[in-house]
Amino acid sequence: MADSLSLDERSEAYLAFRNNCQTLVLSTLDDQGLPFISYAPFVIRDGEMYVYISKIAEHYWHLKAAKKVNAMMLADENTSRNLFARERARFLCDVEVIEDETDFEDVFEQLNVRFKKSLLDLLRTLDFSLFRLSPAVGRYVVGFGLAFDTDLDATDFAEVQADKRKEEISQMG
Repeated sequence: MADSLSLDERSEAYLAFRNNCQTLVLSTLDDQGLPFISYAPFVIRDGEMYVYISKIAEHYWHLKAAKKVNAMMLADENTSRNLFARERARFLCDVEVIEDETDFEDVFEQLNVRFKKSLLDLLRTLDFSLFRLSPAVGRYVVGFGLAFDTDLDATDFAEVQADKRKEEISQMG
């Protein structure tokens, strides 16, 4: 698909999209190996994403047991021009529960700013834990036939070639 934006402009558009997203869709596996989907608010620090989740939530236990999670940022349906080609970015991430949160006050400060300090102050008195999601290379999709392989910070940002993708798919079958 022809695109009037340069690769640098697309990279900047991705970063603006990423910075505007406040929640991640999380794809995990339950204790029986069945797919489970949920979401969580998040912040980014040093190329990693952080979510703060209650032990009451099913996905807390899935993340705690997991080594990997697929995380997706997704454009709002109400602002998407075409829901078949909705803007999104997904990343396969390594998962780590942060047992000692003392070195993560800057993450909590970001959460305070983004989601309301009074709420975070309350949550910190409850059964919530901080998880670090360390993303590998992901995929940013902005329309039909317009996708980019990228890391979280768009340091590496390359357009996915349709012919190459067709070849990858044919090798799967």
